[in-house]
Amino acid sequence: MQLRFAGEVIEWRGPAPFLFVRVPDEEADAIGAVSRQVTYGWGAIPATVRLGATEYTTSLFPREGGYLVPVKVAVQRAEQVGLGDEVTLELLIDGV
Repeated sequence: MQLRFAGEVIEWRGPAPFLFVRVPDEEADAIGAVSRQVTYGWGAIPATVRLGATEYTTSLFPREGGYLVPVKVAVQRAEQVGLGDEVTLELLIDGV
């Protein structure tokens, strides 16, 4: 499954502050429809993400009925993005 969408870089404070992009509802519904086939536990979905010229692997976090895409610090630095920036992400979820 390949998805492309834009979103704002937000902060979510769990045990430590992290930056994420919320998956829009329509794309989150599509991911939710295949989540049982691709999750490795507690709803996390492994994915390959492209932000600008940087591609990285991560896991989508289930949160409040949708998903959050982590934006790793190395990616933030490489692409010069931070809290409040609007970014476009491409997601690849294998196995579907």
